[in-house]
Amino acid sequence: MTTYLSGIQPTGRPHLGNYFGALRQHVEAARTDGEHFYFIADYHSLTSIHDPVVLRELVREVAVTYIALGLDLERAVLFRQSDVPEVTELTWMLSCVTGMGLLERAHSFKDKVANGIKPSVGLFTYPILMAADILAYDTDRVPVGKDQVQHLEMAQDMGGYFNGRYGEVFKRPEAVLAAGGEHLQRVIGLDGRKMSKSYDNGIWIFETGKALKKRVNRVVTDSRPPEEPKEPESVVLMDLMKLFLDDAEFEQWSARLRAGGEGAPGYGHLKARLTEGIEEHFAEARARRDELLGDPAELDRILAAGAAKARARAAATRDRALAACGLR
Repeated sequence: MTTYLSGIQPTGRPHLGNYFGALRQHVEAARTDGEHFYFIADYHSLTSIHDPVVLRELVREVAVTYIALGLDLERAVLFRQSDVPEVTELTWMLSCVTGMGLLERAHSFKDKVANGIKPSVGLFTYPILMAADILAYDTDRVPVGKDQVQHLEMAQDMGGYFNGRYGEVFKRPEAVLAAGGEHLQRVIGLDGRKMSKSYDNGIWIFETGKALKKRVNRVVTDSRPPEEPKEPESVVLMDLMKLFLDDAEFEQWSARLRAGGEGAPGYGHLKARLTEGIEEHFAEARARRDELLGDPAELDRILAAGAAKARARAAATRDRALAACGLR
């Protein structure tokens, strides 16, 4: 049976980039054959979240989001990363066979430092913990966006280093790129860059009402008048609208922009339709989220049950690794 694994960091409320780049894919994949493990990467979040109250709230928000979006808990294991301490043991064992040069080539670390994030040892060694997350469950497939492929390749390398030194302990995981092409893997943010919690340029999945309107109004535009013909690819709002409109309606808006003239839509019209599309798309999940938040004990039960299943798998892998390197 094929085992799939992926996770999401609780470093902020999940935004549209998280939904179209990962969460939706996870929910859909869990309806297919195979084993599906999805974890909330709270250990990873310690590189950027330093308030324990905030961290606990964000972990619960991610868990509620998965369930509200329709994750089938009969077919998928949902759990907190920190409820599986075996991954930290595996992290140390992997760190002892991993060269500094591999970590120094990590694009994510370079990007974060370039964007003003103060580097820590944890941020630098982040790929080793991620490799342990992947390898702990005998994972076969890891759904990733293109910006995460390097981390998966590093996990393959680290597992290979360990196996080369101690014998076959870890399975080799393979990447599964998000379906639907680059557009679903890299959602544009309010400022035209990739949507990211680090840039504060995202739209929360369950944002609604005036708060949603205010957020959409921040989408970057230019000074071109409505009547000036525009290529849809040059309008950031159209990148976001494509996520929520069917092909026929999106093409109508695109044609009106290209034609320009008296009937061309202004940026205000695009923002209003985008706001409406977001409200409609998440209405059912938003209602389900409200129900879940009213029963915190049930959420705790779900996470505890998931952790028990995840630990059983990770402990077996940990024991193999300990025995291989002489610690058992």
